[in-house]
Amino acid sequence: MTAKKRIAVAKGDGIGPEIMDATLKILEAAGAKIEPVFLEIGEQVYKRGHSAGIEPSAWEILRETKVFLKAPITTPQGGGYKSLNVTVRTTLGLFANVRPCVSLYPYVDTKHPQLDVVIVRENEEDLYTGIEHKQTADTVQCLKLVSRPGSEKIIRYAFEYAKAYGRKKVTAMVKDNIMKQSDGLFHEVFKEIAKEYPEIEANSEIIDIGAAHLAERPQVYDVVVTLNLYGDIISDIVAQVAGSVGMAGSSNIGEIVSMFEAIHGSAPDIAGKNAANPSGLLNAAVMMLVHLGQPDIAAKIQNAWLLTIEEGIHTGDIFKAGVSRIKVGTKEFAEAVIGNLGHLPERFKPVSFGKAKPIHIPEYKRRTIPKELVGVDVFLDWTPGSPEELGKKLSSIAGDLKLRMITNRGVKVYPNGAPETFLTDHWRCRFVHANTPDTEMGDGFETIQSEQIGKLLIRIAEAGMDSIQTENLYKFAGKRAFSLGQGE
Repeated sequence: MTAKKRIAVAKGDGIGPEIMDATLKILEAAGAKIEPVFLEIGEQVYKRGHSAGIEPSAWEILRETKVFLKAPITTPQGGGYKSLNVTVRTTLGLFANVRPCVSLYPYVDTKHPQLDVVIVRENEEDLYTGIEHKQTADTVQCLKLVSRPGSEKIIRYAFEYAKAYGRKKVTAMVKDNIMKQSDGLFHEVFKEIAKEYPEIEANSEIIDIGAAHLAERPQVYDVVVTLNLYGDIISDIVAQVAGSVGMAGSSNIGEIVSMFEAIHGSAPDIAGKNAANPSGLLNAAVMMLVHLGQPDIAAKIQNAWLLTIEEGIHTGDIFKAGVSRIKVGTKEFAEAVIGNLGHLPERFKPVSFGKAKPIHIPEYKRRTIPKELVGVDVFLDWTPGSPEELGKKLSSIAGDLKLRMITNRGVKVYPNGAPETFLTDHWRCRFVHANTPDTEMGDGFETIQSEQIGKLLIRIAEAGMDSIQTENLYKFAGKRAFSLGQGE
């Protein structure tokens, strides 16, 4: 007999304890080979002074068990409280958020009866790194970080997931018509990796129209892979158009530790009333069992759950007169699922996870690329006058460099700016080699030395100007690796 696998379990806040108890009861009745190790997270831990909502001792439990089944938590408003989800994902390297969304029509109302989409979201990078700075009285900066290893891991995972689960198409959603470097890197990696999976159809869409298409005709999509923020948004869109965000579960996959959770909140308004729907957490637990190598038990539970939905035994959030047969509470719904274990749905296609195999991502092989320094963007907090005044002042102290342009909120305002452009106190001033032609738009920027930048910054400080940030401009393998300013 296979030994039970120890898993970390957190009951969370609000409705969390109720739906976790219901889920664990179903897992036990189905014969899941797990041994829960309970840990405390959430509101009470926050209030004890742990800003991330998790006790320091809990990290060792997570590292030891390597699997975390988590109920929703409540994050106190205000103060320096951090998102527990983001903390766990980034600390433990949970790089892939996987959210399957399936229509349960006609039992759960939706305009898209054929919807069956899996959103694979990058989980560690992008704007969710939370690197923000207030740089001037008017302007705050948030850094968008996209890396090649991060992009390779999530994109390869999406193709491997499609392969393991018999999916036919993977779609990347990006905004590289605007963010040509960051989203451009993600798209470039997607096209490279897609060539390794010729049996799987691969295409890409711009995220804004892609999100609209997902809301209008989600049935044409299969697996969608995208960056962190976009993935957060479109996964909620697809879950909602499927019928209910409250029914969806998700997995957060890492190379060592993985976390499984419902995607809804803690719903404190109905806590303790035996009214919550445990389906989201139960679906997350099904994903966990597949991850643990127990696909038969996972399928047994999922099929029993589908049959329960078919029988019209519904919690209040999805109950609909004329479609539902009986309204039940959290405990009664769990009992109904347990009663259906070993039986298959009739209207829904029975689920089987027999072909799904563990997904392993190869270690990233770091590359060395020739790098040349060709300029610097100096950001200034400056309010005294016009772009022309600032341009003349900076040109006079540029020394052996050349002021190529000044932008304000990304729009070129010097030289030859437009009088209608709205200006703030945040200026980007680009300096390049004195011999670089003003018309250069490609890779012809000439190399400069870092010492030139240091001397420039000293001259700017001596002129009484406040430089708040610098960004070096590089060419990699002879190719320009920075964006040009609008109108440059």
